[in-house]
Amino acid sequence: MRGFRGIMAVFIIGCAGMASAQTGAPATGAPENAQETPAENTVAAAVIRIDYQPPLPISRIDLRPADLGFAGAELGTNDNRTTGGFMGQTYTLETVEVAPEEAAQTAADLVAKGVDYIVALADAPELLAIAEAAGEEAIVFNAQAPDDELRNADCRANVFHVALSRSMATDAVAQFLAWKRWPDWFLVEGSHPGDKALGDSYERSARKFGAKIVETRVFEDTGGARRTDSGLAQVQAQIPVFTQDAPDYDVLITADENEVFAGYVPYHTWDPRPVVGSAGLVPTTWSPAQEAWGGTQLHSRFEKLANRAMRAPDYNAWLAVRALGEAATRTQKTDLASLADYIASPELQLAAFKGQPINFRSWDHQLRQPVLLASDQLVVSVSPQEGFLHQVSLLDTLGTDEPETECAFN
Repeated sequence: MRGFRGIMAVFIIGCAGMASAQTGAPATGAPENAQETPAENTVAAAVIRIDYQPPLPISRIDLRPADLGFAGAELGTNDNRTTGGFMGQTYTLETVEVAPEEAAQTAADLVAKGVDYIVALADAPELLAIAEAAGEEAIVFNAQAPDDELRNADCRANVFHVALSRSMATDAVAQFLAWKRWPDWFLVEGSHPGDKALGDSYERSARKFGAKIVETRVFEDTGGARRTDSGLAQVQAQIPVFTQDAPDYDVLITADENEVFAGYVPYHTWDPRPVVGSAGLVPTTWSPAQEAWGGTQLHSRFEKLANRAMRAPDYNAWLAVRALGEAATRTQKTDLASLADYIASPELQLAAFKGQPINFRSWDHQLRQPVLLASDQLVVSVSPQEGFLHQVSLLDTLGTDEPETECAFN
């Protein structure tokens, strides 16, 4: 088991890019930029990003950078090296982008070469494949998949979740709407499975925090171009009609994980109402607008490295890699067993630039953390909100709490 050689960081980031901040070109296929065998006192990590070939986003502003996620992991590695250099510790990072069917073999190859920690930017099926391939020989960090099942019935002992679960995100929104006293919600969800799962999560959050969904409508994805010269006229005509004749409501919630329609909804609703969820006010781990609690400092360092703003996948990857550095610094060790034990313990107090130190929940390995509620230009609020109480941690008011968990690590 190589001293519980198994529960720690497979970073799979679903796109192309940081492979090389050092080589100047995105990595593809097998991890050719790997070192042969990590030396003693070395923390060897890798980021696996799955190339899902998504459609173009609604707006060119949201075009995905080639180094999305990779750049965040590189910054985290550089941060770790700053302290590690004084302690005789070495940090290495490999970055690869692979097709979904190559995820498991890529993870197995990395582990065979001595990589103990994989950060995964992958959806649930590929994340589970990576975790299975890593087994007890590595820790996998989930930096992308939001599925609550991964934190419950499908939980794995060697997986730690840095990305928000759907229930954390929807609970964060629900708390803010409760604080605003906007209890009546009009829910519009997309037609894809992830959209339905997100809509179901909003329904659970509504029950949890005393809100009411007055109506749910499904926006069917009929395909076709989403960025066309005629799009403005079509949207201006279609979205108001689609949202017409809803029962009286305070806020319209969009559940659109596939970015099909939500971006068109603000300012186009039939009734003048705020929009939250997948557009408008959005729950996220990180925002380019985050400046409080030293956030500007993190942005400055990232922008110097990547020449662009830090996005949520970058932040998730950075946070996962920093968890390794924090564990190695505090334990003054670099072996898998020592770092895995420390990361899983309440002793981990990770500085996250969000107002308080954070760590992983013991019952499902979800990173408990504040959730930013951000518009395009501002962080409007941060959940958990004032007035919500918990016997252990206010952060545990977001997502699956210990008495509710269905996770049973093998």
